Amino acid sequence: MKSKSIAKFTLAVLVIAILAYVAACGLTIGNFQIPKALDPENGIKRGLDLAGGSVIVFEADTAENVSEDDMTAVKAVLRNRLDTQGYYEATVSQQGDKRVRVEIPSITNPEEAVALLGATAKLTFRDKDNNIVLEGGTDVKSAKAAYEALDASGNKGYVVQLELTSEGRKKFADATEKISAYADGENYIAIYLDEAAISAPRVSEKIDSENCVITGDFTNEEAKTLAGQIQSGQLPFALKDIELRSVGPQLGEKALENSLLAGAIGLLLVILFMIIMYRMCGFISAIALVGYVSIVAIILSVFRVNLTLPGIAGIILTIGTAVDANVIIFERIKEELGLGKTLRASVDAGFKRAFSAIVDSNITTMIAAAVLYFFGTGTIKGFAVTLFIGTLVSMFTAIFVTKFLLRQMIGFNIKNPRLYSAVKGGKQNV
Repeated sequence: MKSKSIAKFTLAVLVIAILAYVAACGLTIGNFQIPKALDPENGIKRGLDLAGGSVIVFEADTAENVSEDDMTAVKAVLRNRLDTQGYYEATVSQQGDKRVRVEIPSITNPEEAVALLGATAKLTFRDKDNNIVLEGGTDVKSAKAAYEALDASGNKGYVVQLELTSEGRKKFADATEKISAYADGENYIAIYLDEAAISAPRVSEKIDSENCVITGDFTNEEAKTLAGQIQSGQLPFALKDIELRSVGPQLGEKALENSLLAGAIGLLLVILFMIIMYRMCGFISAIALVGYVSIVAIILSVFRVNLTLPGIAGIILTIGTAVDANVIIFERIKEELGLGKTLRASVDAGFKRAFSAIVDSNITTMIAAAVLYFFGTGTIKGFAVTLFIGTLVSMFTAIFVTKFLLRQMIGFNIKNPRLYSAVKGGKQNV
């Protein structure tokens, strides 16, 4: 029994150590890759204040008066395009009556930022004679990237799935019936943003459906970009860029290093406090906390979350949540030991009594994060993402990882209750 507990405990600690290594150094197995968290190119994205980026000022390209509703629509479309590409930390703000200022982190080439937004463009689908077949804002209901089978052989690849309106379906059916009869090389529908073709999928047969698929040799990023450009529709009027410039990081690399150092010092102080107050339980919580930080770092790195000060604040907040969950558990265990229960029974009862409080508090936090994400914009979304991910992972590590490690520790036959917490009063059994 003792040797089995030691083996399980050692395996769990080894897994956590591997997670910490992957978070710090990355992992590559064949085509599968987890970038290291602090890799500025492939790891966690850094926001404008940490990594710099681009600033673009757009102006309405019209001599007519622009209403406030039109400017609100412009900001919403640009915001949607940025969110579709994962730039939650980008900001969109109105300047004066006819101008919009956009700040995008990580993209240091302003021309690339303009291409990403397609802000000056009207989205259209055209045949070989440049006749407009569909208009993005009125005929296309939705567009999204997907990974699915490309043929009957089961070969898979990235595609863009379109959902058309009823009017768009009719137009598309008539157009594809005509275009599919064209000779090879002419049987295509080109997708234009303004006068720039961004894709030209071939048409081999009539498509009479509200759902269709654009296939091609897409990468995941290319499929997401095309879907985002189609999904975001078109603006109420054209925009012209009157200012393009790149900006350096407002906080800089040194500030990031200082923030990481401060976070590491704070984490060590919390671990030291937990060990002093809860002894063996505190030691277990320290191991679980390392696992928590590693898992969060890997998730943020894999999903390329943009991280700025609000996002960092969300992570720090969830570290406190993770520690708080352990404190609740250990206090319940201390109470059970004070009643004279055995150590194993106290641990089981402590986790059982703390379970509802931990789940309730974490679920309410995740609900708040979800509300912030769906109704917030810009940096609020970034904070909401890190808060939700951190809270979910902290609940997992508190309920499962800490409990597993603690039960295996008991299997070592280290059963003196005073090694697990400072118990006052009551009869203490082992």
